[in-house]
Amino acid sequence: MNIDPEKFTELGISAIREMAEVAKRNGQQEVEVWHLLFALLAQENGIVPALLEEMGIGSAPVQLSLQRELKNLPKIAGDVNTARSYASSSVTEAVEKGQKISKDMQDDYVSTEHLLLGLTAVGKPATFKQFLKNFELSEKKIKATLSNLRGGRKVTSKTPENSFRALKKYGIDLVDQAKAGKLDPVIGRDAEIRRVIRILSRKTKNNPVLIGEPGVGKTAIVEGLAQRIVRGDVPEGLKDKTIFTLEMGSLLAGAKYRGEFEERLKAVLAEVSKAEGRIVLFIDEMHTIVGAGKAEGAIDAGNMLKPMLARGELHCIGATTLNEYRQHIEKDAALERRFQTVLVDQPNVEDTISILRGLRERFEIHHGVNIRDEALVHAAVLSNRYISDRFLPDKAIDLVDEACAMIRTELDSMPAELDEISRRVLQLEIEETALKQEKDKSSKDRLETLRKDLGNARDKMETIKRRWENERKGIDDVRVLREQIESMRAEMERAERAYDLNLVAELKHGKLPTLEAELEALEKTEKKEDSILKEEVTSEEIADIVARWTGVPVTKLIEGEREKLLRLQGILHERVIGQNEAVDAVAEAIMHARAGIKDPQRPIG
Repeated sequence: MNIDPEKFTELGISAIREMAEVAKRNGQQEVEVWHLLFALLAQENGIVPALLEEMGIGSAPVQLSLQRELKNLPKIAGDVNTARSYASSSVTEAVEKGQKISKDMQDDYVSTEHLLLGLTAVGKPATFKQFLKNFELSEKKIKATLSNLRGGRKVTSKTPENSFRALKKYGIDLVDQAKAGKLDPVIGRDAEIRRVIRILSRKTKNNPVLIGEPGVGKTAIVEGLAQRIVRGDVPEGLKDKTIFTLEMGSLLAGAKYRGEFEERLKAVLAEVSKAEGRIVLFIDEMHTIVGAGKAEGAIDAGNMLKPMLARGELHCIGATTLNEYRQHIEKDAALERRFQTVLVDQPNVEDTISILRGLRERFEIHHGVNIRDEALVHAAVLSNRYISDRFLPDKAIDLVDEACAMIRTELDSMPAELDEISRRVLQLEIEETALKQEKDKSSKDRLETLRKDLGNARDKMETIKRRWENERKGIDDVRVLREQIESMRAEMERAERAYDLNLVAELKHGKLPTLEAELEALEKTEKKEDSILKEEVTSEEIADIVARWTGVPVTKLIEGEREKLLRLQGILHERVIGQNEAVDAVAEAIMHARAGIKDPQRPIG
């Protein structure tokens, strides 16, 4: 079979080479249409598996049936590796027909989908024709699905897979995620979300860029906007919009040929342009687009965006830090003038506490623990006071998350009490084995006593183990119920959006109250004073995590301000020697200031 590799795409020529390897692995010398189909299906990033998924068939069942058919093909008796493979007339015909189909479709290269269409056009073997018929893989059906998958694009490069369904491949639909309830609630960012909505509603310069320190909640603002779009809590012009977050890492990953990155980005921008304003592109870490993909003779991503931004074909939300904005975006005046800045400040401690209270239920369901309100307050206060190199609310959220993970790990591990008694039983068992060898009276008396101790220890171990297993089961039951309640609430929201009032009424007044009553009853039975498992996150766990992160002793962290002020004079006397009057004056001035009885217009001391 004579083929010109230059006329095939990378995956196309790879499939032709792979079909010979498939034949060898199955002990066959003759390369058949079965081997080519298997090679096409085995390409994870290929168009053929995506085609079958789109058709509702899936590649897995076809591959399973193919493997059975491959086993029935004739095998050679000798060493298959030394024998030279040769292509059958039917597989040669399939490749030739694939080339002809490529020309008919006005594509520049022969791709994997052309080879699949070539396989559907061969006349033999009859068993292969019947195999395709069983899975409804007809030329007409494949072409109709392919047209939808391609979106009108032609094969103009050796890697056309990069340009099909580009947004789905290199982006995440935030509105879809909000509909599925996968986004965390956004609290206390209403002013910034309204400002973003106002900028998006403008006629010109309608591209907001969120500027703020890492961890202040820039991405959360865009997620909040996606949630508002789902709820319909946006102006009429934004109600049908979809927000796609663009993954620059995915766009750049594996782009080894010149122009491959530009081709991917061009495909994304073409899909955005085709949507006629219905898609808003969110570029997190926006400074990465300036210079991204730049190579000798190539243009960077920023320059590819500018013309579409200028024509108003692209609605874009950016997010970056102030330093990166000054360093990269401000230098490019043509790019900077297309965007309107929205400054995102760090929330104060009170707002952070509100954010944590909003996220509390999500953390409780995920980790299967209970979080006390005092733990949330301590997380906000202590992170603000002791973790100075990061920003709220991110550092407070991380504190709560790690404290929950710590409690969950302890829940999944053997309790200290059970571990201790298990070791005691093991020790007594070893001693018993050793004493069995002895014949003297004192050893026999000791063995008798030891067996009683061992029996008691085993009984105690079994009792503690049963308690532990019962408590774990109760905690897991609570977790499952919480997950069911959250899932039901999400379903109720979807039903409300779809105006399915019967389903809403059924869930709201029937199933949901029943589950909530079950949860309440279960939580009451689980709350015991003598419980061997701890399932609550308290301020002590938060202080412990802060102490590990910062090295500040736990006692200092949980000590109240009043106690610190009362001990201030003594601490200063320990540090400053021979300046008693000065120390007393400083301590007194600080205490007066904290008590609020000094002149606010004057310094503390």
